[in-house]
Amino acid sequence: MTTGSPENVLFVVMDTVRKDRLTPYGYDRPTTPNLEAFAEEATVFEQAVAPAPWTLPVHASLFTGMYPSQHGADQENPYLEGVTTLAETLSAAGYDTACYSSNAWITPYTHLTDGFDDQDNFFEVMPGEFLSGPLARAWKAMNDNEALRAMADKIVSLGNTAHEFFAGGGSADSKTPAVVDRTKSFIEDSDRSFAFINLMDAHLPYHPPEEFAEEFAPGVDSTEVCQNSKEYNSGARDIDDDEWDDIRGLYDAEIAHIDDQLGRLFDWLKADGRWDDTMVVVCADHGELHGEHDLYGHEFCLYDPLVNVPLLVKHPALDDDRREDQVELLDLYHTVLDTLDVEGGTPSAPDDDVVALDRTRSLVSDSYRSFDGVGDEKRDPGQRGDGEYAFIEYSRPVVELNQLEEKAADAGLTIPSDSRFYSRMRAARRIDGKYVRIDRIADEAYRLDDDPGETENVAGEGDPVVDAVEATLADFESAVGGAWTDALDDDVDDDAVDEMDDEAQERLRDLGYLE
Repeated sequence: MTTGSPENVLFVVMDTVRKDRLTPYGYDRPTTPNLEAFAEEATVFEQAVAPAPWTLPVHASLFTGMYPSQHGADQENPYLEGVTTLAETLSAAGYDTACYSSNAWITPYTHLTDGFDDQDNFFEVMPGEFLSGPLARAWKAMNDNEALRAMADKIVSLGNTAHEFFAGGGSADSKTPAVVDRTKSFIEDSDRSFAFINLMDAHLPYHPPEEFAEEFAPGVDSTEVCQNSKEYNSGARDIDDDEWDDIRGLYDAEIAHIDDQLGRLFDWLKADGRWDDTMVVVCADHGELHGEHDLYGHEFCLYDPLVNVPLLVKHPALDDDRREDQVELLDLYHTVLDTLDVEGGTPSAPDDDVVALDRTRSLVSDSYRSFDGVGDEKRDPGQRGDGEYAFIEYSRPVVELNQLEEKAADAGLTIPSDSRFYSRMRAARRIDGKYVRIDRIADEAYRLDDDPGETENVAGEGDPVVDAVEATLADFESAVGGAWTDALDDDVDDDAVDEMDDEAQERLRDLGYLE
């Protein structure tokens, strides 16, 4: 812990927000004036890399300090199990912990909220207190036990009826104001706190509040533009330049709404005298594609608009400046432990895996990224390349793939089995180059210094930078159990998602994962 280290942490994830749509990163539209002001007293990281391109594995990495292949949470196994989380460690150390979000992947059902003293998912019907503790375990047992499934189905049916009555047409309404209000109340009642919030406005579908829509997408009817990425990715629907402009305008409006609410939260922290004693982290878990590489959304690839994410951190040990060195979101796990002077490493259950504080992974440590001094027996898989590299993993997304197949079939199309849509991918990235190993199609590699748009695949061409990155990726793959070289079977199912309670599935529908 550094001298004068804050006693509280506010950790904000702006879900699905690209860094190039934010004013502190040079965007020419005024989407984020509050973040621009925040950047004047924070460190702005230009080269922050997410460990995966979508919510569940990224948050599991943030909460465990592990790469996706280590913690194992993905769509084919949407549970974080057998690990001790950051919240569990901090709660055991005497910190008050809370998680507020309306993301259906961040729930007690997936165990991502394990260890938080208070949490709410802001679902319309089954709120956090229902989906936590013994009730959550009982509900999972009912759904997983065939003899009890009929009873669970009846409860689901009642929940459907209640949801239709209470939610009406408002399920797309932003939950962010309620998240901010709940966060303020939690912090106000806490002495030492870790507050984690996920703000979902910039995730499809885009239906921004009217005042922001009028500024950033005037005259655009959000119900008329394509809000289903699978329709476009399957080839069932085309999007012309004008419609892309409308979609991007709605996206900007959603980001502006997030910024407005963050400004409200930051102003309250300052007025209440808590600002100086709070480390504030603002990042995205992943970005979004709007037609680049002929893709829409955040599936089926590891391009930089998805994985090179915004990250701004306010901490007295960090200069209010910009940093060009590469960092990983996974490092934030250690940064929080270091800031709050908690060593961690003690499992909350006898068989749990747990990651202890490693100051070579802490952004606020003088030894940050000094991996060359770490012995091989103590290295985590990502401590390769003397701190210059970041690593990304992507197991195929069964929910999106099923939706993609359905959209294609409805249009009389077939998705080729040898395509990126069925592929697993791993990448190593450094500032000047990236190499992506793909199990069904040709590998991809890019010289990011010369080709930041990743338009020219130079895999196999003997480029010395690319060759060095590929060699480091191979080292990482060996450390996590070997490369994904054998393609999985074409057949995919989302039985694990089918086992989720009905309200979680309804929230996934709200977000466009299910229909």
